[in-house]
Amino acid sequence: MSLAGFVSTASGSAIVGYQSIAKCSKSVQRIVSASNSKRAQIRTRSTSVTMAANIEELKKVVGYKSIDDYVTSGMVVGLGTGSTAYYAVERLGQKLKSGELKDIVAIPTSIRTKEQAESLKIPLVTLDTHPVLDVAIDGADEVDPNLDLVKGRGGALLREKMVEIQAKKFIVIVDDTKLVPGLGISGAMPVEVTPFCWEFTLKRLKNAPTLAGCDAKLRMNGDKPYVTDNDNYIVDLYFKTPIKDAKAAAKEINSMVGVVEHGLFLGMTTAVLIAGKNGVEVKQK
Repeated sequence: MSLAGFVSTASGSAIVGYQSIAKCSKSVQRIVSASNSKRAQIRTRSTSVTMAANIEELKKVVGYKSIDDYVTSGMVVGLGTGSTAYYAVERLGQKLKSGELKDIVAIPTSIRTKEQAESLKIPLVTLDTHPVLDVAIDGADEVDPNLDLVKGRGGALLREKMVEIQAKKFIVIVDDTKLVPGLGISGAMPVEVTPFCWEFTLKRLKNAPTLAGCDAKLRMNGDKPYVTDNDNYIVDLYFKTPIKDAKAAAKEINSMVGVVEHGLFLGMTTAVLIAGKNGVEVKQK
């Protein structure tokens, strides 16, 4: 073989070699990239799980504290509905079982709270026999600086308001993610409506002057309308900016025939227990 041929052959082998190395390098990069992506996904899931666990622990702390600080033997107690109120009900059951609390009767604000209370052997009554409560304890979806609330994303707004408005003290228990500068901005503001002509009611809500700019949607449960414990529907109102005048909005909503109740709980709060990373803060008017 001539020198030129040898050089040509050698050069070709080198090119092939470099191409193989380049392909191998790209494959390694893809593997490393995929591995890093999986690690990032795992870290994200781990962070999300940790945050959820932390929030759940905050709910438990504030739920337990509400019973420890505001409920004494002989009281009539309103039991709220939702993931935070769950722990208040749990704590009440514990203290009744241990004998630390006695002669308590309670009024639940939903079927699921009623079932939880019954499982803990908490004596239950109704507003028919006990129209005045010593204290009601419940969570909230939003709390503004005036301690006004949005409630009802769990679907129990009518019974919650009926019970809690009859309480001498209404104690609200939340974690600090529920604090907002104005009502209506973190999610739905629910309105319970009759199933009869619900579309007509939804359109009236959407076009109400005090609710200008809102988007109104019927709450669904799968492919069917969500049905409350009272066999009604819920129209969820969504706002891009806080409700300008919550009192005026509440008044206009209540004036509509077909509306059963709304999720604005105004001027009802006695105190708000707020669980955060630095412990529990109590806000009062």
